[in-house]
Amino acid sequence: MIPADYTRLLDDEMQAYVARSERYYPPDAVGLSIAAQRDVYDAMCAAFRQERPAGVRTRDEDHGGVPCRRYESGGASDVTVIYFHGGGFVVGGLDSHDDVCAEICAATGYRVVAVDYALAPEHVFPACFNDAWAAAAAIATHWRDRIVLAGDSAGGNLAAAVAHRARRDMPGRIAGQMLIYPGLGGDDTRGSCITHAQAPQLTVADLGFYKAIRAGSKDAPDGDPRFAPLHDADFTGLPPSVVITAQCDPLSSDGQAYRDALRAAGGQAAWLEEPGLVHGYLRARVMSARARDSFDRIVAAIAALGRGDWPALPG
Repeated sequence: MIPADYTRLLDDEMQAYVARSERYYPPDAVGLSIAAQRDVYDAMCAAFRQERPAGVRTRDEDHGGVPCRRYESGGASDVTVIYFHGGGFVVGGLDSHDDVCAEICAATGYRVVAVDYALAPEHVFPACFNDAWAAAAAIATHWRDRIVLAGDSAGGNLAAAVAHRARRDMPGRIAGQMLIYPGLGGDDTRGSCITHAQAPQLTVADLGFYKAIRAGSKDAPDGDPRFAPLHDADFTGLPPSVVITAQCDPLSSDGQAYRDALRAAGGQAAWLEEPGLVHGYLRARVMSARARDSFDRIVAAIAALGRGDWPALPG
């Protein structure tokens, strides 16, 4: 197969974003020590971080024994967005996606609670899921209003995994889920994993590293939706779901596969692949019109799911 030509697929703004991010977080970052990976990732996030919008208030607090950060704006909200950050289950935390969560809060008026789940390799699977579930269950108990699950990359995996568990243990509590370029355990021998195996910002080799380190010394679990939601045997009863992925990302086909699985089971689901974008493009919204437009669509979809409406998406 002819390798993808990213000089053609990415416009000048996206190419400038990739170059700037790689000055902080190099393409071979997974070869660094864990401590060094976290240092360079934190530096990259800090370089792109925006000031919180005026009027957004925050409070760090625990839910279910898990550190969280609450964002509120204006008056009382009847919707809570639970946000799980990306970072391959290895890097990231409450600060890495602070501006994203603050902007979602300001734009929607919803309460947003970001979850600081345990990271590998210090805490291997299922620790990340256990934290995500414990926090989500406690948040849903504390605020008895509509819940929207959201997350990007590894956080999209956790949001979906929580949604699958919630069918049994929190029936009717999840109003919707918004998954942003998630890794859901799709087939890595076809689709975007082949077409974009060497994409900027995330490669198939990187995915292998993150998968192995999350599993620890064990083989990656097979058929466990807590690890890979696409491995579930049952896709019925899931909440309305929107998946937005980047064209130039080996994970993009996971979005299509997840949408198709939910629809085949009678669920309401949409998948949008954003052209000319790369994995991690939420940070690029400050310098790319394409990324900013996509972020606006993500926020609008979260707002619609919180209202109980179906989002209007292009195509």
